[in-house]
Amino acid sequence: MKPFDRSYGATARQVLGNPKIWIIPTVLVGVVSFLLSLFYMGGILNPRADLHRLPIGLVNADRGAVLNGRQENLGARITAGIAGAPDPDDRTNWEVLSPAAAQERLASNQLYGVLEVPADFTASVAALGTPAGQSPPRPVMRVLTNPGSGSLASSFASSVAQQAAHQASLQLGKQLTATAASAGTPVSSAAALLLADPVTVTTEVGHPIGSHSGLGLSAFYYTLLLVLAGFLGGNIIGNGVDVGLGYADNELGPWHTRRPTIPITRTRTFVVKSVMSLALAVLTSGLIMAVTIGILDMDAGHLPLLFLFSFCASAAVGLGVQAINATFGGIGQLVSMFVFIVLALPSSGATIPLQALPTFYRFLAHFEPMRQLSDGIRAILYFDARADAGLSRAWTMIGVGTVLALLLGFGMSAYYDRKGLRRLMRDAS
Repeated sequence: MKPFDRSYGATARQVLGNPKIWIIPTVLVGVVSFLLSLFYMGGILNPRADLHRLPIGLVNADRGAVLNGRQENLGARITAGIAGAPDPDDRTNWEVLSPAAAQERLASNQLYGVLEVPADFTASVAALGTPAGQSPPRPVMRVLTNPGSGSLASSFASSVAQQAAHQASLQLGKQLTATAASAGTPVSSAAALLLADPVTVTTEVGHPIGSHSGLGLSAFYYTLLLVLAGFLGGNIIGNGVDVGLGYADNELGPWHTRRPTIPITRTRTFVVKSVMSLALAVLTSGLIMAVTIGILDMDAGHLPLLFLFSFCASAAVGLGVQAINATFGGIGQLVSMFVFIVLALPSSGATIPLQALPTFYRFLAHFEPMRQLSDGIRAILYFDARADAGLSRAWTMIGVGTVLALLLGFGMSAYYDRKGLRRLMRDAS
């Protein structure tokens, strides 16, 4: 390669012809693109195949009735059959509950749906044998959805419950058809079809949410706003402080400024950036609430609690960003992007439920911040801010995350200071 022309600097061709210029950008862009594709798409391509212990309630409210000359409770038989049906892949976690317990668990976001056998079920089945000319109502089984758990989670639960109810109807139909045949009772074609599949399955909302809740997705997008505010804000603050202290250049279009370097330890720099992250989290949280609730009319209650949680969530992310940047330096922005965005989004359980994610993402969900924060926001927005709906765990994990961020930031900054690893010192020019 020809030497650089010192009067005008290097030409673009000379720079592009230098292999060393290509190495770091090529490696980093390639690795990031590979990992983004792997992590983002790896968790969403086949959620039905990844289903694992989807929580669905199973309720028998049937009071029983006399059927074929003896007292029967078909609801108990059906629910026992559904709960005991073979499930080699362990895809469904049926929870046999009372009606009141099922409603309680729907209201605390611990069930994605409920399959209920109503009180008059056996009586309705018995009425199918009434004399010709009468049209008794068909027996009914109810599927109760929980849209606050997320549209896809509620849809999965509804689909599984409806399929189980349909199978139970066919099984019951075989028994009724066999009983009618053994009794020698003449049955018309229409009656035979009714006996073969006697149960009607209805779907109702078990725990309603507001119409301005994005079909159960507003909690996810609100959480994403908080995380992005903390992540982007942390990086903007970090760069702004470095420019102000003279450790980074400031370029705006063709204009370039370089301030005198101010001597300061890494630990004190971390303190400055952390305090600014806390202060600006108040601003971003207030603005997010003002826009989403005040302007866009998002359904939300417990507004003081929502603001406090939003501030703490965004501040915790901001502190985490500052700690990672203090530890890894220039590459810290990439590391924090993977921690708070790349790995957090697919493991949040906010769009695709955790029970429909591959094992790796369910493992990440134990500590990745977006899952913890979305559970807390979901509890506040949809489940009356109940602690057992995920809010208690969310507060705990915010506290743990904040402590870990401070320990990492102060620990690594102090270590670098003790080792004499000072940042670049230079005069303005």
